Amino acid sequence: MTAERPFENQRILITGGTGSLGQVLTRRVLGGEMGRPAAVVIFSRDEAKQHFMRLQHQNVATATDEVIYRNAKDALQFHIGDVRDRWSLASVLSKTDIVINAAALKQVPTCEYYPTEAVRTNILGPENIVSIIESQQLPIKVVVGVSTDKACKPVNVMGMTKAIQERVFIQGNMRCRDTRLVCVRYGNVLASRGSVIPLFHEQIRRGGPLTITTPDMTRFLLSLDDAVDTIFAAVRDGQPGDTYIPRAPAARMTDLARVLIGDRPVKTVITGIRPGEKVHEILISEEEAQRVEDRGHFYAIRSLLPEVQAQRAAGSVLSREYSSSDDVLDEPALRELLTQNRLMVGDADGETGELLR
Repeated sequence: MTAERPFENQRILITGGTGSLGQVLTRRVLGGEMGRPAAVVIFSRDEAKQHFMRLQHQNVATATDEVIYRNAKDALQFHIGDVRDRWSLASVLSKTDIVINAAALKQVPTCEYYPTEAVRTNILGPENIVSIIESQQLPIKVVVGVSTDKACKPVNVMGMTKAIQERVFIQGNMRCRDTRLVCVRYGNVLASRGSVIPLFHEQIRRGGPLTITTPDMTRFLLSLDDAVDTIFAAVRDGQPGDTYIPRAPAARMTDLARVLIGDRPVKTVITGIRPGEKVHEILISEEEAQRVEDRGHFYAIRSLLPEVQAQRAAGSVLSREYSSSDDVLDEPALRELLTQNRLMVGDADGETGELLR
């Protein structure tokens, strides 16, 4: 493991690795831009998603004994398990060098209706990772906790549990002295499952209307590759207790709807803001703004725990919160961004499938 090629000959564990982020992350890790890993292990509880991911990786249409049973021989390996279960997690952590924790309950309504389940996955899962490393004194080099803008000034259960996840990993640096634990936090990911663009595409396909909760709503717009870049930067350059934030463009949802509709005879309707929903995404709060360093394409929030903070630059590069309302793209710039990411209506995208014709 070197500073420029931190994945070289390392065993990488991706929890929740069958999700939208996990699949792009896996492809990029196996691509070798951060070094050629010895193995990439996908740890999740969904056997169907693992099965289809295995077939996709091996570029075959149907399973054979060779495809299924050569699991331990491939660079990409699959492990059924749950971050809630210490036993299954301990068995895979014992053979791991770098952990990227993408396992989460992330749907806001689901977490509101099942708050205890959100606690078990989003808080107790990370605590299991930290406590296993601590109790077994595992020589794991880096742990990255994947978080969300909703953890910043949280107003819903999903955000509250992810905010505590961040604190569990950051404080974990005091318990696992030989492991560097960092977090990444970002907002809406373009074309990921559950995000607004696939919803708008489907509504356009059906002839409308497009549903917008409030005319003032803005969101950061980040591609899945941008999200992976943030993880890579945190692995490569993050100091213990850092939370990495990408500098991302933002847009009004009304502008996004107009750009996607184009000249089609499709209407939009305002439905009213939903419980637990914010008008603007906030990635860095006023309090956190006092502890921010410039890391090029990223901001890094320093830990508030003095025991965790390494030697840092004095002061901060921000004087106020970092919000999606700060610097909103106009419609031509938004159209260009969507075109570059092949997310205009009619594009076939790797994550969302063939959206519209």
